[in-house]
Amino acid sequence: MAVKPEERDRRNDMTKLLAKTAAAVLAAVSVLSLAACGSSSADSSDHKITIGIKFDQPGVGFKKGGTYTGFDVSVARYIANQLGYKDYEIVWKEAPSKQREAMLQNRDVDMILASYSITDDRKKTVDFAGPYLVAGQDLLVRADNTTIQGPEDLNGKRLCSVTGSTSAVVIKEKYSNQVQLMEQPSYAECATALFSGIVDAVTTDNIILAGLASNSRGRLKLVGKPFTQEYYGVGIHKGDHDLAKKINAAINKMISTGDWEQAIEENTQGTGFTPDPAYNPPTANEGEGN
Repeated sequence: MAVKPEERDRRNDMTKLLAKTAAAVLAAVSVLSLAACGSSSADSSDHKITIGIKFDQPGVGFKKGGTYTGFDVSVARYIANQLGYKDYEIVWKEAPSKQREAMLQNRDVDMILASYSITDDRKKTVDFAGPYLVAGQDLLVRADNTTIQGPEDLNGKRLCSVTGSTSAVVIKEKYSNQVQLMEQPSYAECATALFSGIVDAVTTDNIILAGLASNSRGRLKLVGKPFTQEYYGVGIHKGDHDLAKKINAAINKMISTGDWEQAIEENTQGTGFTPDPAYNPPTANEGEGN
C-alpha cells in the first residue's frame, strides 16, 4: 500500500523530533554524570586524616623518599583503615618529641603515633588511646660484644643516648654509676658512634633499638633484657573520648587478627626482638572516659 506524501512528511518530522529529544536527554545525563563525578572527587579530596609519626626511627617511624615504614606506621595505617580512610587518604606529618603536645593542641594533626609513652604529665594537656605496645628500655651493642648483658655491666663503659632523653640517666642512677654518658642529636648518630667504637652501647626503648639493629646489616644486636615499661599510646585531642573508643577497638582487632604480631615481625626482622610477654600484647582501653 502506497504512503501518501503528507503522511511521509509527518513521519519524517516525528523521527527528527524523537532524535532531537534523545540527544537532549543524553546530553543532560552526561552533564549530571560529570557533575556527580566532580562532586565525588571533591568529597574524596576532603576526606583525609593527618597522622604524626617519627621520620627518623627505622623500624618504628621512618621516611625514605615518599615511603613511610615502621611499626608505628603499620599500626597508624591499620587504625586509619578501620576508621574508614584509604591509605592514599592518610597525610603523614613529622612529630618530633618536643612538639607532640603542641601539634595536638594546635590541631595540626588528628592523632600521633610516634613512640609516644602515656604519662600522667602528658595527660594534663592531651589524651591518649591505646596502649598498642608496651616497650621497655634496653641496650644496643656491637654484634661481637659478649660482656654487656644488662645495665649493670656498664661501669667504665661509654653509653650513648639522644639529647634530652632520660634513658642514660636512669642507668647511671640505678645500675652503673660509673658509666660515661655521651649524647647525640639522634639515635642514628648514636648507632654510628657504636659502629665506629666511640661508644660501647646505646640505650632507649627496645623497639627503637631493634629497628636500628635491623638496619645495621648484622653489625649490631639488641641485648634483649628490658628493664622498664613504656606504654606506647595514640596521642589525640583532649576530651575526644569517642575517637579513643574507635582507636581502641581498631587496636584490639589488630591484635586479635594476628596483624599486630605480623607488623612486629616485619619491622624488626632479623633482630630476634620479641615484646615482653609479661605486658604484651596489651589491651587498649585508655582515654574512653567514664
